[in-house]
This record gives sequence, structure tokens and C-alpha cells, in this order.
Amino acid sequence: MDSQPTPTAPAAEATAPAERPRVALVFGGRSDEHAISCATAASVLRAIDRERYDVLPVGITREGRWVLVEDDATALEIRDGRLPSVTDTGRVVVVPLGGKDRVLRVIEPDGSTTALGEIDVVFPLLHGPYGEDGTIQGLLEMADIRYVGCGVLSSAVMMDKHVMKVLFASAGLPVGPFTVITDLEWRRDRAACLDAANALRFPVFVKPARGGSSVGVVKVDHPEELEAAVEKARDHDPKVVVEEGIAGREVECGVLQGRGTDPPRVSEPGEVTVVGGHEFYDFEAKYLDEGNVRITAPAEVSETVRARMREIATTAFEVAGCEGLARVDCFVTDGDEVLINEINTMPGFTPFSMYPLVWAASGLSYPELVDELVQLGLGRPLGLR
Repeated sequence: MDSQPTPTAPAAEATAPAERPRVALVFGGRSDEHAISCATAASVLRAIDRERYDVLPVGITREGRWVLVEDDATALEIRDGRLPSVTDTGRVVVVPLGGKDRVLRVIEPDGSTTALGEIDVVFPLLHGPYGEDGTIQGLLEMADIRYVGCGVLSSAVMMDKHVMKVLFASAGLPVGPFTVITDLEWRRDRAACLDAANALRFPVFVKPARGGSSVGVVKVDHPEELEAAVEKARDHDPKVVVEEGIAGREVECGVLQGRGTDPPRVSEPGEVTVVGGHEFYDFEAKYLDEGNVRITAPAEVSETVRARMREIATTAFEVAGCEGLARVDCFVTDGDEVLINEINTMPGFTPFSMYPLVWAASGLSYPELVDELVQLGLGRPLGLR
């Protein structure tokens, strides 16, 4: 797709409330990406237009407890290597269970209840399981509350790297060689699982099937290292994907839902290059050692590659049934072949993350991007459609 975003144009038509829309930012959560979700929330809290929206920060502790937290971006930032976390304030948030009641309530420490008012849209800034995987989307669908981003099915399918690759391959998209190790297969016949993985060309990447931010990912250069890598990935998910390493560049682009019946909008591509200290773009490189990582946006690619990436990104977004936003990650080989690696339905979202950077390179600033996503969420139809 060759069209570029129009930053100031209105999003899909929404049923606008009489007063400023109230936006609940939900972050934290039970996944290994809890801290990254907090950092994302800090960035959105700073960027969202307080003259247009009332903002309600709702944190989910690592144990899964929903609590009302202070509107303080500084407390949620990654600083000097310190990873932030949601503190249990004792003010428990209660989500309505459907009907016309969209009022969030808080059970105070003394047992009394405080009404927080009606919520117009939820912005779920959750990465990984128990958030990005369709679980919170299902809760919000049951509560009849609008939200930002992909729905239940697309969130769940894109969270599972195995199912995602099968879907993309069935749609004719180019996918690299891989194998899957389920929990039952590993416990029943470990040798057969290792044989299937050893059939791939090394190096390989061993990944939790339903994880993100490179948590639990191991690059394996030799077959004798494979078993330990699978065990490490299984610490995060009993289902594991083993991918053949692709010799090439890691190039990504952002996708935004089109307005009305318009097709998805695709950003300029961006490229990640690890310049030192890490074998690949792992968790530490992404969030704790940014000095050894270079993100180039727009990426220096040929027009043929740029057009192919847009084609793949548009097809993947539509085949997966995505809504709102997604980041499409691809590999570009030395021969300019483009292979899709994965989609992230709630990508890293700090101003220094790839998704906002590629949109900035396409003319859409971080605050404009946040506003666009909130507007798309406000325009989301309720119920089955």
C-alpha cells in the first residue's frame, strides 16, 4: 500500500460523549512483560491530550489484582536499569459485567465503594499473556466496553507464534522454516522433538510460543545446546517454537486500522541493528542497553522491498482480522526476499520503540498516534459485527 497517513484527519466516526471521553489506561499484568507494560503506560500518560480526554490509570499487579494507581508517569518509567512495577494500593477496581452499566468502581481499603464514573474506552497497554492474548479483550467484550486494538480472536491467534505462522502460510505469505514442541510431545518423546529441531539449519532461535519482548528466547548455534534452550523457553511457556535463523536484516513496519472502509495504513519501514554487546535483539538490548542498538527509520531499503513489505503487512493485518494497531516484523535477505516473522498486536509503545518511531518517520507524531488510536477505539462498534 502506497498511501501515507494523514496525521490530523479524524478517525472512524464515533458516538461522541457529551463531555470529554474518559479513557482507562490499563497496564502491568501477570506476564513476564509487566515492567515493559508499565513503561509503555508512562509514555502514554505523558503524551495523551488531557484537554481532550479524562484519563484513569488502572494498574494490574503481578498477581492479577486490578488497582487504582496515581497518575504519575515518573513512577512507571525504566530508570537506571530499574524495572517498574504496579504497587498494590489497596484500592481494588471492579469492572462492570455487561448491560448498560459502564461505571468502574473502587472498593476502598475500608470496604466502602467509590464510583469512578462511566468509561468510554479502555486502552489496554498490556504485553504478553493475560492481556495481549485476547483475555482482557474478552472481558471487555463481555462488559460491553469499547477498547483500543485487536479483538479476541486476532489477539489470541497472533499471540501464538505457531498458530500465527500456520495462518500466514495458508494465506500464501512467506514464512521461514520452523518446528513446534508442545508440552505433551516434550514429555512423551523428547528425543523426537530434538530430532525435529535438529533438522533445521543452525543457528536456530528457541522461543516461548506465547511470549514477547524476547523474554525466554535463546539463540542456539550448536545441537548440543538445544535441550537446555528448550527447557529455558519452557520456563515461560510449555509450548515452544524453534525457528531457523534467517540470514538477513530485521525490518519492521507499523500498521494502523483504516478509517471506515479504508484499507490499513502502513508506515515507513524501520530497521533494528544490534551494534555490540548482544548476539541478537534480546530483552536487555531492547530495554536496558539501548546504546548498543540502532533503530533506523525509515530503513534504507529498495523501493521493491518497501512495496513488498507494505503488501505483506496489509495482507497479514487483514488475514489476522486485526483492528487498531499492529507491528509487522519481517526479514529481508541479501537477495531482497521478504519473509514475515510475526505480528505484535500491542507492540512496544514508548517514544523510543519501533512502532512509534516508524510512524514518526511517516509524519505521525507520538501524541498524534495516541490520539488516533483512542479515536479508533471510541469508534469501535459494540457487540458482534
